[in-house]
Amino acid sequence: MNDDVRNIVLGVVAAGISGALGWLTRTYLWKRRLRRKQAFFGLPTHSECLLVVNRDAGKEGAVHRFDVFALLELASLIKDCGAHARIVQHDATQQGFGVRTEFCLGGPYSNRRMAAHLSALLPGVTMNVDTEPVPDRGAFTIGGERYLVEGGVTEYVILARVTAGQGQRPVFLFCGQRAITNQAATRYLARNHEKLARKHGDGTFCLLLKVVNSLAYGPDVVEVVADVTRAALAPAPTAPAAAP
Repeated sequence: MNDDVRNIVLGVVAAGISGALGWLTRTYLWKRRLRRKQAFFGLPTHSECLLVVNRDAGKEGAVHRFDVFALLELASLIKDCGAHARIVQHDATQQGFGVRTEFCLGGPYSNRRMAAHLSALLPGVTMNVDTEPVPDRGAFTIGGERYLVEGGVTEYVILARVTAGQGQRPVFLFCGQRAITNQAATRYLARNHEKLARKHGDGTFCLLLKVVNSLAYGPDVVEVVADVTRAALAPAPTAPAAAP
């Protein structure tokens, strides 16, 4: 074998080894990212999760189109994890939490299960669910601060990941003042889940997000107002007892 042939053979072997190492490295990094994503969402391969949907106001059994878009955002995340989703109506979900991951969508006025979750898991978060057109209709109260809705201009939504105990699957809450804010929260989660996982790990967190000018920008322009986890987990203040 002369020097030219030997150099060609060595070059081919080196290229093959380099390609194999590159493929193994990419595969390892992809699998590590997938494991982290599955751990954050509590969605191991072939697991099942629940998508709990609310109802469109005044339409029995109907789901608002923005909530449908939110479900599509979540379905993509679930598929990436290799898991399966089951969609159930809010008033047909009579089971506990922690056994399987749950994504609960909609405010407590249209989602009975969301109302139960806020009361049991985030007692420091309250929402005005008056049906009358009062000034603070739909307003959040968190830690003594009140957040009013200005339709299409400034709207708020709670994005929370709550776990009931060690080893239990998480519950994700998307509790918005309007349907478009639910979609904004799911889109924010889809875009920022890696950053949230690095910051919060597999623990509980509760973020208050502001959707800016949804009339012009839809669900795309979202700002983090505050991490309200501590206030949300604190017991709700009790009203003073009436004097005898």
